[in-house]
Amino acid sequence: MLLIPAIDIKNGRCVRLRQGDLENNITVYSDDPVAVARQWADLGADRLHIVDLDGAATGRPVNAALIRDMVNEVSGDMEVELGGGLRSLEQVERYIDAGVSYAVIGTAALKRPGFLHEACSNFGGQIIVALDARDGLVATDGWQNTTAIKAVDIARKFESYGVEAFLYTDIARDGMLTGCNVEATAELARAVSVPVIASGGVRDLDDIRRLLAVEEDGVCGAILGRSLYEGTLRFEDALALVEAAQ
Repeated sequence: MLLIPAIDIKNGRCVRLRQGDLENNITVYSDDPVAVARQWADLGADRLHIVDLDGAATGRPVNAALIRDMVNEVSGDMEVELGGGLRSLEQVERYIDAGVSYAVIGTAALKRPGFLHEACSNFGGQIIVALDARDGLVATDGWQNTTAIKAVDIARKFESYGVEAFLYTDIARDGMLTGCNVEATAELARAVSVPVIASGGVRDLDDIRRLLAVEEDGVCGAILGRSLYEGTLRFEDALALVEAAQ
């Protein structure tokens, strides 16, 4: 199972949100995201999850230069997956050319499935679809709008496009340290043939143990955010637990 530290970028700083709230409940953890990326690489992470929150809000690559610096810093040490405002093939191509391993597409996938299909065709094996759900229903536009579409249903539709993985986030738990919604994540993984990455609410080693228990269902990894920055989970301990389970 992949343990994937997350770095959310807003105004050039490493931050974490609660339930995706861009206006309130923002905690700044570092003014140097490049150094934070290096920290996770040095601790043995195989992949890093970067979210350009400004890009998600504006639909353009606001922090592109900084992200390139982060990718260059860890190049050769770990893969990078990037999300936040990726809404054109040109944006995806520029980041992949800059060394990003996986592009994470969320709102644009829901609103423009043709774009997602084209992205999967052009960048095979490098497209991850973010399914952000509230009570099992997909939310879009920075989680501001909840649709009537079930995450499982849209995943079944998109798996045939050739997506590399689904990133499933329970919005109610994201950044809250209340525990990952393992049940909903595993349910989604069992419904599709594409691997699923868990996100939202991971707190401690108990969450890692619960996720390991459903790895055979298709849950291939977990995004680790606030738990690492607040110290409720040490990356070294989580990595040791995963390695012992192999």
